[in-house]
Amino acid sequence: MGKVLKSGVTIKGTKDGLLFLLDDTRPFETIFQELKYKLEKSPGNLWNGPDTHVLIRIGKRQITREEESRLRKLISTHKNLIVHSIEAEGRPYLKDVNSGIQMLAGTVRSGQVLEHRGDLLLLGDVNPGGCVRATGSIFILGALRGLAHAGGEGDDQAIIAASQFRPTQLRIANVVSRPPDEWEEVDSEGMNFAYLINDQIAVDKMHQLPRFRPDLEWKDSRFKG
Repeated sequence: MGKVLKSGVTIKGTKDGLLFLLDDTRPFETIFQELKYKLEKSPGNLWNGPDTHVLIRIGKRQITREEESRLRKLISTHKNLIVHSIEAEGRPYLKDVNSGIQMLAGTVRSGQVLEHRGDLLLLGDVNPGGCVRATGSIFILGALRGLAHAGGEGDDQAIIAASQFRPTQLRIANVVSRPPDEWEEVDSEGMNFAYLINDQIAVDKMHQLPRFRPDLEWKDSRFKG
């Protein structure tokens, strides 16, 4: 008899939710297809309960932002499953991760284009006719009155945040925002952020961000004396 191949995807229940263990010795695509099969073929009642946090452990593997986006999108097809974090052993889980967010200061004026690889923190304004593009998320401590494009290489988990939110257009990954006149409905008091949901761009107050990106939420356990 031939040797039975061990499953490359293990799903365990924990007190905090579900733990997905992905075998790091097999190609990502093989693991992805096995996970997809398990999510599709398991009894429906397993994925239709209350909101459940998911921790994904990928071993010593590192993945690209595109692969991360595919994983998150696959798991989110079950609306009660919320990816809380992705972890690799002894290293950042992303191959193209930068050492922290890049901070720049200044005003992006009409006709200017500011481009950045990774996440960008801009201390300044983006004027009408100005454009900011990043492969990661964009955070503007100032007024956004021009165009902002986050997730420029397909990262649909990227967000766009600004202290004053009056963009002429927003883009996240390959999705383009609604017409500019509809942004007048957004409450300009306090910081707002834009994100993708159901292939559309939505806007909410900054304090709501952990509901949509629980992996970014600050935890006391990260700071131990």
